[in-house]
Amino acid sequence: MSAHHGVSHYENFPVASWLCPAALRPAVMAIYGFARTADDLADEGDATPTERLALLAQYRSDLQACAQGLPGSGRWRPVFDALAPVLRQFKLPLHLLTDLLSAFEQDVVKHHYDSREQLLDYCRRSANPVGRLLLHLYGVDDDASLRQSDAICTALQLINFWQDLSEDLPRGRLYLPSDMLSEYGLSPADLRQGQDSAAVAALLHTALTWARGLMLQGAPLVRRVPGRSGWELRLVVQGGLRIAERVQALGPAVLRQRLQLGPADVALMIWRSVRM
Repeated sequence: MSAHHGVSHYENFPVASWLCPAALRPAVMAIYGFARTADDLADEGDATPTERLALLAQYRSDLQACAQGLPGSGRWRPVFDALAPVLRQFKLPLHLLTDLLSAFEQDVVKHHYDSREQLLDYCRRSANPVGRLLLHLYGVDDDASLRQSDAICTALQLINFWQDLSEDLPRGRLYLPSDMLSEYGLSPADLRQGQDSAAVAALLHTALTWARGLMLQGAPLVRRVPGRSGWELRLVVQGGLRIAERVQALGPAVLRQRLQLGPADVALMIWRSVRM
């Protein structure tokens, strides 16, 4: 998930944390700290894959200890000191936190996916638990809302991947699955060369249409989440849709440059959020 991926992966996480209700802020920050630290273990610094997996295994056993009220290794004390009262107070579903860890472990060893299904399974563990944990804090737990949350989180993750192509490709990571590449007669090498072809433009169009469809499927959730958090979610949804629009407009150039949103994009996102 990389230094920058650490950022991109979580930049949608309380995107506008000033909108987060004050009573929930410590809980949101504790979950964020837990995920962020695991992300860094998977990706920061120059440890070998074997060392990373060993650290993540220790982190996982510290989580289990924390959930049982036992002392862990003490290595990540601030993370687990913040998480322990949140686990107890909100009865957080532990499997959502261990799902995140399994995705980070996978990230250490797997850098390309064969099929959409494989990529969706990765998103199910790397992105969807974040939305479900936040909904749990808000007390929203019906099936329809959880499915909509999953659709939004998966869409955000996919859009982030394709926003980051220019940074991931040189590092040997590619989150456009092989089955999609072969539909357009493309190989990972074609993308690494930054090919400016109609095939690449068509591939990106298909990928972004898929992600946008998921985002729109999840969008009705903004009306289920109460108060300020509902506004925060509107901005998250509109932010993802805006990035997808801009990546689509960039086309194959996204293989060579990373898109950044500017003030005009933010103004547009706010306006669209109000109209949702």
